[in-house]
Amino acid sequence: MRRFAFLLAFAASLAGPAAFASESIGSKQISIPDPSGERPLQTRLWYPAGTSGPLTPIGGRDGSFPGVEVVENAQPAAGSHPLVLLSHGFGGNWRNLNWLAGELAGQGYVVAAPDHPGTTTFDKRPEQAARLWERPHDLSRVLDAVSTDPGLAGTIEAGHIAAIGHSLGGWTVMALAGGRYDASRLPAICSPAPLCEALTAVGLRDGGTDPARLGADLRDARIGAVVSLDLGPALGFTPQSLAAVRIPVLVLAAGTPVPGIAALKQDSDYLVSALPQASTRYLPIPDATHFSFMQLCLPDAAAAIEKIAPGESFVCRDGGTRDRTALHRQIADEILAFLARVQPSRQGL
Repeated sequence: MRRFAFLLAFAASLAGPAAFASESIGSKQISIPDPSGERPLQTRLWYPAGTSGPLTPIGGRDGSFPGVEVVENAQPAAGSHPLVLLSHGFGGNWRNLNWLAGELAGQGYVVAAPDHPGTTTFDKRPEQAARLWERPHDLSRVLDAVSTDPGLAGTIEAGHIAAIGHSLGGWTVMALAGGRYDASRLPAICSPAPLCEALTAVGLRDGGTDPARLGADLRDARIGAVVSLDLGPALGFTPQSLAAVRIPVLVLAAGTPVPGIAALKQDSDYLVSALPQASTRYLPIPDATHFSFMQLCLPDAAAAIEKIAPGESFVCRDGGTRDRTALHRQIADEILAFLARVQPSRQGL
């Protein structure tokens, strides 16, 4: 588990590609307070910009990982826009899907991505990590903030709100869709041992500190579609709750495992087997790995990883002859087509 968390944290702390960015993208960092003071949400926003200005690359590192070019703190564009909420994986942060956020914002979407306390690169408090039910609540809180304050990223189209999550973020958005988690299902099905260790570390195998709250209905009825990117773990979701999901779901899965990390395709396979067939689209990508959904690696990135963790530069390798830019293009096209089909915007997006 420590090895997997390191790789996610190292890769996620670096960047996302600018290949799909546009000069019309505005971006800002906000903090959403928590009345209890325990769980403020550091959140990155991307949105169609209403003002021009100098372009600033965000989420990048020179020579290794390019960032998405944005007009930092630009005024939001006029009109209303669909919203996409992004959820990062265990040990990651908003930079994980920075590349996808740039693509979506360039197509007219408002995008919002919080760092989940306890399971982010910058906050690994065990007591927060064990409260996994808070992750879906985080996205609902972000939705509350962005939808009620047009000054943040513009006016949100209430009927066009979706959520996308990678890895543990996929688990998060499926909980928002209505999946209910039963930790007692895990002891018999979490083999091999590394997966059991990982589930225990984040509180999913034993129900964390409060099995009842973890297994509660965490659905947010405002969300009209979700996208799961190589999620894990899904096997603890009850088949009854998945069968009752009433919103469209797109499931993308990696077809190539990476060394030392349990294959997650079984989770996507299980998810699709239990979801309603009429409203679910499933696409395994044979030449994608778990890390293919994250930022683009430039040539120097692999060498930088080798200096810190010899032998683990596979975080920058994909599973076939296509490079990650091509994989990102397929992933983005699938997501954009899915959202346009199931939530057609008044703006024709």
